[in-house]
Amino acid sequence: MNRSLYQIIFSGLLLGGIIPFSGKAQPFEEAHPLSYKKVFVETDQFGAGYLDTLALKLPKIKNDTLYFSVLNDLAYYWHTRNLDSALKYTVRGLDTTQKKKNLVWNGRFQITQGAILLRMERLDDAFYVLQQAKSKVTEADQAFLNTQLGYVFERRGQLDKAADYAEISLRYGEKLKDKKAIALAYSDLSNLFWKQNKFEKGLEFGLRSLDQFEARGLEDLDYDFTLFVVGFNYMALKKFSNAKNYFTRSIAMGEKYGFYNNLSDAYIFLAELNIQLKFYSEAFSAASHAIQYARLLDNNFMVMRSWLALGQIQYARGDNREAINSLDSCIRIATPLFGDKYYLNQAYQTLGNALARERRYKEAFEAYAKYDTLKGQLYTDSADQRMSLLQTQFDVKEKEITISAQRLALKQQRLVQFYAVSFIILLFLFLIFLNKALQINRRKNKLLEKQNKEKEFLLKEIHHRVKNNLEVVSSLVSLQTAQIKDPAVVEAMNEIQSRVYSMSMIHRRLYLGKNLATIEMKDYFMDLGKYVLEGFGAVGQITIHYDMIPTELDIDTAVPLGLIVNELLTNSLKHAFPGKKAGNVTLSLTPLQGFRMLLAYEDDGIGSQAKDTEKKGFGLSLIELLTYQISGKMEKKKATGTRIELDFKLPKTA
Repeated sequence: MNRSLYQIIFSGLLLGGIIPFSGKAQPFEEAHPLSYKKVFVETDQFGAGYLDTLALKLPKIKNDTLYFSVLNDLAYYWHTRNLDSALKYTVRGLDTTQKKKNLVWNGRFQITQGAILLRMERLDDAFYVLQQAKSKVTEADQAFLNTQLGYVFERRGQLDKAADYAEISLRYGEKLKDKKAIALAYSDLSNLFWKQNKFEKGLEFGLRSLDQFEARGLEDLDYDFTLFVVGFNYMALKKFSNAKNYFTRSIAMGEKYGFYNNLSDAYIFLAELNIQLKFYSEAFSAASHAIQYARLLDNNFMVMRSWLALGQIQYARGDNREAINSLDSCIRIATPLFGDKYYLNQAYQTLGNALARERRYKEAFEAYAKYDTLKGQLYTDSADQRMSLLQTQFDVKEKEITISAQRLALKQQRLVQFYAVSFIILLFLFLIFLNKALQINRRKNKLLEKQNKEKEFLLKEIHHRVKNNLEVVSSLVSLQTAQIKDPAVVEAMNEIQSRVYSMSMIHRRLYLGKNLATIEMKDYFMDLGKYVLEGFGAVGQITIHYDMIPTELDIDTAVPLGLIVNELLTNSLKHAFPGKKAGNVTLSLTPLQGFRMLLAYEDDGIGSQAKDTEKKGFGLSLIELLTYQISGKMEKKKATGTRIELDFKLPKTA
């Protein structure tokens, strides 16, 4: 929508009372015009002119951090009123942070960009930018980032993955004691339980979420969203007065702050509530408001759902032709790139019902076919009965038309009865067959489960025995070393023992852990570092910093990496810190694009000496061989001490 046209419409609606949100916009203190009160963190005074005030003050801000904070608020909170404006501010933020080389704020703007693209139904684009932001932002940003990733999978209908991301957000919130993150995770879980028809559980998590929001003492966009999440769980449980109360509270908050997205959503559910109560005039009024707010926001997802609500009202009161027109409008908006299958399958279901009432059976059959396809993608293929019934009705109708001019009414009636009886028999036989198939599948699943447990036990036993054998080898090397007098040979034998132990640790982790295919590298490196420091008697002298997040790698990658790190640590302790000099070692593991990772090893010791670079011992040869094994490339960087970077390839199944 053109910005000037948007302002005219917005002003007219505000003056006309359709959008009665108010509140003074005071993001900056009068005495200190550059002292910014962050919206919905330090203040909830988000009035009609709030965003205009931010835009006016923005050019005067010289401090980068404050500038990025204000610009990001502009970008994110414009998406409550107009998605195109929000995206423009976001692109501006991305360009500016890239020029300033501010990685953290660039990642935060990518999170905002993902949230906006999600609401524009560009789900793949949203997922891509959110994944890029993961490695840039701080731990404090991870809860909100994972929340947005969960929304992507929810809209795709992959509710199990959406729940996984909600749980990740909850863990971050609990770890950081962030009430907002905890409340948002509970809210998302409430919504997902509702979509799975587990309404009691959905209500429980929704009320938990509201408790967390109210403990913060600030109203905001997500608090408003949770109000109608609780409302539609109450509605599903047939507690209509409770549901209406929460919808009304949500609408009041949305109108107070101008949250167009939430207003459209709340009015849609209010319309559905009134349909169930058979208050069709009130339902129609609510659906009309939903369409108005969705169009103001320029959000096809909300416009589509608003037309769906209108079509459901018209169908419920028997206006089948009007319902068909509204549902056609709804489906036209849902382009092939439209991501949300949950509401689209509802549209095809209601359209099929309306067409069937009008005796347009062929078109009804096509609508039901699309409905079943979408439902099958969302959950399981459970609508065969309905499809068979509709197909039979269509066949019967076609045959009735064919013989209507040739047969008497009695013959037609008998033919209909014949097909009806045939259908019932076939349906009965189908149910018997389906029940038998389910019994067979249950038996197969039990057998497979038993076989999997046996294989898992055997695999753990193998790793256990490999670990024991490696420890025996390590002990034998240790005993042999005790008999050797030559210091050089003793040193070589100790290095062999260290290498064997690094492999033994991996097999120990595999048989003790829950996952038999991968190793968590951060804990493994910490154990390995502790072992090497103790072996050299360097505990307290050398400090190892592990700059990485928990990362799972397969055993074929973990073993070479463990040996490489063992060699690098051993080399540092032998050469980099002469005379028991104190020092630091930093080890990091960072994901890169294209199934690659970067292992960086750095110490602040004396660095490589000229005579060292001329030699190429066994340790260096081993590192080169292991690097080749994992399709890696090693590079030595200029640093005060020693810095080694290893760029290596991950298996595509990792």
